[in-house]
Amino acid sequence: MTTQAPYLCPKTRILSRRRLKMDYPLYLMLAMPVLLLFVYNYVAMGGIVIAFQKYLPAKGITGSKWIGLKNFETLFTMPGFIRALSNTLTLSLWKIILGIVVPVGFTLMLNEIKSSGVKRVVQTLIYLPHFISWVLLASIFTKLLSGSGIVNQFIKLLGGTPIMFLGDNHWFPFTIIATYVWKEFGYGTIVYLAAISGVNEELYEAASIDGAGHFQQMLHVTLPTILPVIILMTALSVGNILNAGFDQVYNMYNNVVLESGDIIDTLVYRTGFDSGNFGLSTATGLFKSVVSCVLVIASYRIAYKTSGYHIF
Repeated sequence: MTTQAPYLCPKTRILSRRRLKMDYPLYLMLAMPVLLLFVYNYVAMGGIVIAFQKYLPAKGITGSKWIGLKNFETLFTMPGFIRALSNTLTLSLWKIILGIVVPVGFTLMLNEIKSSGVKRVVQTLIYLPHFISWVLLASIFTKLLSGSGIVNQFIKLLGGTPIMFLGDNHWFPFTIIATYVWKEFGYGTIVYLAAISGVNEELYEAASIDGAGHFQQMLHVTLPTILPVIILMTALSVGNILNAGFDQVYNMYNNVVLESGDIIDTLVYRTGFDSGNFGLSTATGLFKSVVSCVLVIASYRIAYKTSGYHIF
């Protein structure tokens, strides 16, 4: 059985052409971003072949020797890889969990503030750290958390023992996670506040008539309404489980805390990229991308099955 293209009457065709002429400036404006996206996100994928080569910049992709899966074998058998993988998963999981819990909790509290002026000021203050680079923040935290820093001075004032936050394998992961959450939770708060703004006010009125207080309204009206957004943000975050934050860790770790602070990215950078092994670095990126893609697809499917919400 053959299918035929749908028939468009002359009037419909004329309307389509008119619509095309009317929207021509919009298509023209969209052409450049689409072209840039194609060049930098799709054409650049051809560089994946470097992961299977002993790549030499002087010879280029076409002249470099093909070595198959040798770079992946080197990656998985690299000394310290298991430790780096474990550290990466630990840091990433805690960042994902707290990166959802803290913004949601703060958003629910911020939503209870009735003054729009105060709410805007708070939103601005918590959102500002998102725009500060880790290079600058690492320098600030190094000063604040050093042995003679203001944090340890305050601990001494209370009669406690100074803590080496950036020089102790026990405290370093906590420091990385805490500083990350402080920097990024403002962005998540903006997202969830936008979701709450779409909640029907009649639901709160109905809950109030039934005798529900602020906490009960928050629990039974606000949370269920923004649940699809929470699920979506969680599903997207799972895809970054092998990205523990290279820029943050690289600028804050040192040789003393390699045991608890060395992640896949810093390990490969230190042992691969520094020695000019671009094939190893590309293989690592490909490995992380494949795992992230699989996890994102799986998390979407699981979220759809367990929540009943259509999130894609």
